[in-house]
Amino acid sequence: MKFETTFLRSRVARRIFVLFVCCALVPIGALAVLSFNRVEKQLNELSQRRLHHASKAVGMAIFERLLFLGEEMKGVASKYRTKSSHIYTPPDAEFGDHMKERFKGLAIITGKGKMIPLFGHIQNIPELNPQQSEHIRSGGTLVSSEHDPDPTVEIFMTTALDSKNHRRGMLVGQLNPDYLWMTSVENSLLPMTELCILDQSYHVLFSSLPGPVSFPEQVTLQMSRSTLGQFEWVHEEKEYMANYRSILLRAAFWTPKWIVVISESKSDALAPAANFKKIFLLVFLLSLWVVLFLSIVQIRRSLIPLEKLQEGTRRIAAQDFNSPVTIKSRDEFEELAASFNTMAGRLGKQFNALTTMGEIDRAILSALDTEKIIGVVLTRIPDVFPCNYVSVTLLDYNDRIIGRTYTESGTTEKEKVVEAIDLSAKEIQELMSHPESLYIELGEAAPSYLAPIVQNGVKTFLILPIILKKKLAGFITLGWSFKSTIHTQEDFDRARQLADQMGVALSNASLIRELNEFNWGTLEALARAIDAKSHWTAGHSERVTKLALKIGRFLGLPQEEMDVLHRAGLLHDIGKLGIPMDILDKEGKLTKKEEHLMREHVRLGLRILEPIAAYDEVISIVSHHHENFDGEGYPDGLAGKEISLGGRIFAVADSFDALTSNRPYRQALDREYAIEVIKQGCSSRYDPEIVQAFLEVMAQEGGEGEG
Repeated sequence: MKFETTFLRSRVARRIFVLFVCCALVPIGALAVLSFNRVEKQLNELSQRRLHHASKAVGMAIFERLLFLGEEMKGVASKYRTKSSHIYTPPDAEFGDHMKERFKGLAIITGKGKMIPLFGHIQNIPELNPQQSEHIRSGGTLVSSEHDPDPTVEIFMTTALDSKNHRRGMLVGQLNPDYLWMTSVENSLLPMTELCILDQSYHVLFSSLPGPVSFPEQVTLQMSRSTLGQFEWVHEEKEYMANYRSILLRAAFWTPKWIVVISESKSDALAPAANFKKIFLLVFLLSLWVVLFLSIVQIRRSLIPLEKLQEGTRRIAAQDFNSPVTIKSRDEFEELAASFNTMAGRLGKQFNALTTMGEIDRAILSALDTEKIIGVVLTRIPDVFPCNYVSVTLLDYNDRIIGRTYTESGTTEKEKVVEAIDLSAKEIQELMSHPESLYIELGEAAPSYLAPIVQNGVKTFLILPIILKKKLAGFITLGWSFKSTIHTQEDFDRARQLADQMGVALSNASLIRELNEFNWGTLEALARAIDAKSHWTAGHSERVTKLALKIGRFLGLPQEEMDVLHRAGLLHDIGKLGIPMDILDKEGKLTKKEEHLMREHVRLGLRILEPIAAYDEVISIVSHHHENFDGEGYPDGLAGKEISLGGRIFAVADSFDALTSNRPYRQALDREYAIEVIKQGCSSRYDPEIVQAFLEVMAQEGGEGEG
């Protein structure tokens, strides 16, 4: 059977589908995993228990064989104890056959170190240290091992011929590993197990595993800390479970210990669990196919509507609010689609309103001119709050309360119409008592301030007061040509928000205007204070500034540079505050020292203005207005275009006013003569371009300096 799974392209559909499948398969899987883990754990415990008993049995068997071999060694030693060294003969035939099964060789080492073989061939006998020798002399039996370069390990057993007379020598036997490790005995180990014997240094004495055997460092560390235990290890890429047990040999054979390690392959030990896993996999696959069949059949009808709703959300994310979702399922999904379409419509309306509000906010708050702010409100507020009429009224508090109501003319140019209205104290109080909004219908007596609006056919009004500093600064009026209007609370909130934003913008504009007026007033007051130091210079700064502005305007300077010229003109002689009065008002010619002090007023002005960051652009003009175009001026001797444009303009304007004003050392020159002096200084004291502009200004004012 072929299933159509296109609905699974939806993430929600996939999530529901996976949830359905998981709800069916997870319990089966969890039960199987728990069962498998339980079976595996029990098999592991059973294997470890078997290995534990096996290691114990093998360890006891090896220890018993060592004891038996030790007794046989003592029996042989007693046979040769009383014989002279020249009559050391091999054991009798009956005794010798048993010995040859258990020993690969037997020899006597005399007290003088001479080795006398009894049978077999013994080599690489380990040397004895003093402790081992003392153990043998005291009547004990020593077991030692010698590792050849090849993997073969030789085990030796040594005992004294006569413990009372150690000069008689020692009996040394090389043990037969087949007998000691019981490899010649059938079924000596449990099926599918492997045996390893380690000495006290963890060297392998015997291993039934193929190839060289080495245990991990953490395993040998574990063996050094406990006499028995279990671990897992890997040999030739095969995993093993192992159990070890130490054979304590020091008391009987002086060797500290041997370690018996019984290992079993994990694959062999857990074979029943592997079979269980195969069977479970088949059961799980069968269950999976059944669940897939049932889930696809049962949930397809539910997931397809979800896919359509998902596509609807994508359209909303793409700001497409006008494409409804169509579902004809005659169930809750159809109702959900209807709700979704309603929500999309509201979201579209809110999105458009928020976008428009953002644009209006940016336009209002970025404008510092009251007229621009009012123009933005009149133009854009209908986009946020649909209405037939919008007006903005601003109040002036003088002898009486007068309002200026701004409305659009209705022409394509969107010109504003301004009408003056009178407001009574009662009407002001009524608006103040409704700071959020005031709703008025024409069935009631209309306030006088609405009289110009009523004639336009408006019947319903919403008035939004604008309150600044606890005082009514104005209000926005929204009007409709019908009485019944339906608006949501969100509509009123947005309108109120817009009114508040306009209030903030008007406050900012007023503050900027006041600060600007204060700034210019301060500069003019400072200029008059500078000029007032001497009655000869009264009005000088303001006259120079006016002339410089005329020259700048003729040169077409932008408003920003004109403002810099204006400020610089009022402050260009601020350094004269530090010049003594006797120099400023001296009637005769200044001495060189006095002239030097007089010229210092430029640098004094710079020091006064430098701390004021806002006057950075003014400083260059103040510094350069006494520089000459030919470089002969002061204070820095700049020439040509090194002198700022403002400095070159003020050089001409300052000189002309000085020439045409009375000074203590001379009378004011004639205007035409002063113009001629400026012309004569062209290219030497003054920039020719500035002189030409100056002459044009003079000509426009009716002077004679047009040449």
